[in-house]
Amino acid sequence: MKSAGVELRRFGNLDDIWNTLIEVYAEVRADRLHDPHYSVERYGERLARHGSEAGFEAVVGYDGNEAVGYAYGNSIESGDRFWERITSALPETVTTTPTLALKEIMVRVPWRKTGTSRRIHDTLLAERRETQAALMVNPLAGNGKVHALYESWGYADIGESQPSPDSPVLMAMVRSIG
Repeated sequence: MKSAGVELRRFGNLDDIWNTLIEVYAEVRADRLHDPHYSVERYGERLARHGSEAGFEAVVGYDGNEAVGYAYGNSIESGDRFWERITSALPETVTTTPTLALKEIMVRVPWRKTGTSRRIHDTLLAERRETQAALMVNPLAGNGKVHALYESWGYADIGESQPSPDSPVLMAMVRSIG
């Protein structure tokens, strides 16, 4: 098991970490890269779009010079496609609250179960202006363990979403920040 003594660094410019995020993604998703939705090319398209959106920020964890994982997100507002894809009717208080959309969180296998993913997540949320965070998770991932992990971090289900025709049906979740 790797040390949880990981240094966390914030980035607001995607160009500074593009290759790092691609490399970590390709390793973590290696078993799914044959699926068009999970291909590195499609991830790169999503990453480029996310990196150009308002309030983009990433936190990358490093063990020495080795990137061990990351989380990134951006600000979303009422009317954002994030909200519009959710199949359930949402209370206006959810969709009008300043929100950080957590778009990706990835941690390489040797650093899992060390608290690293929670530290990366919490650091990303720590200095944000938004008052709530939202994410989408495959409720079947890891036999439901990933969904349960997010619940343990304070997230609650708000409805299903399918961001693209070839993506799995995801569960949208929110939690307050602070």
